[in-house]
Amino acid sequence: MSGGYWLTIVEGSWLTLHLALGSMALAVALGLAGAGARLSPLRPLAWLGEAYATVIRGIPDLVMILLVYFGGQDLVNRAAALVGHEDYIDIDPFAAGVATLGFIFGAYLSETFRGAFLSIPKGQVEAGFAYGMSRWQVFRRILWPETVRLSIPGIANNWLVLIKSTALVSVLGLPDMMFHAKQAGDATRQPFTYLLLAGALYLAITSVSLLALRVIEKRFSLGVREVQL
Repeated sequence: MSGGYWLTIVEGSWLTLHLALGSMALAVALGLAGAGARLSPLRPLAWLGEAYATVIRGIPDLVMILLVYFGGQDLVNRAAALVGHEDYIDIDPFAAGVATLGFIFGAYLSETFRGAFLSIPKGQVEAGFAYGMSRWQVFRRILWPETVRLSIPGIANNWLVLIKSTALVSVLGLPDMMFHAKQAGDATRQPFTYLLLAGALYLAITSVSLLALRVIEKRFSLGVREVQL
């Protein structure tokens, strides 16, 4: 195994990690917004949230990535031409990857957050109001901590899947870990060796993530007793 190729793949892992973190941050924001819309008493807003979760979860990730990158690029250039902009606008593959993965996993997280909200006993909210708390105080002191605690298993699962899905963004030419592994394999005619290295790095990232998520879960579960059945 050539040391130069090995280093480029390791360097690509940092870009993979940045892509995953950026996508997850966007997914959490969209997931909260989607859950709020689905639980809204306003029927048009609830319908929009349901449509977002249903449609996006039914389309393959690779199809969405290609649609956003190539289709979005075409739409942007068509719109720019209408306002007199003649230069070609090239969408950044990293931005396209973050936007697409964040949009996709926001739909999955909307279901996670929705389930967490619905799992919180109404008596806790009523008790908060009975103590004289405002709506914001009830959300900040009761609803939000409970929602985070109940959502952690779902967030963890989506995070692990998202890390693996970042490999799909390499089709856009983004020099991530998978992109460099494929190039190294093609150049040396040893694809198995470098793809195995990429797989080991993905496994390392997910393993460290699991350890960190367990620490976070314990932190938010302080004072909560598990009932043994």
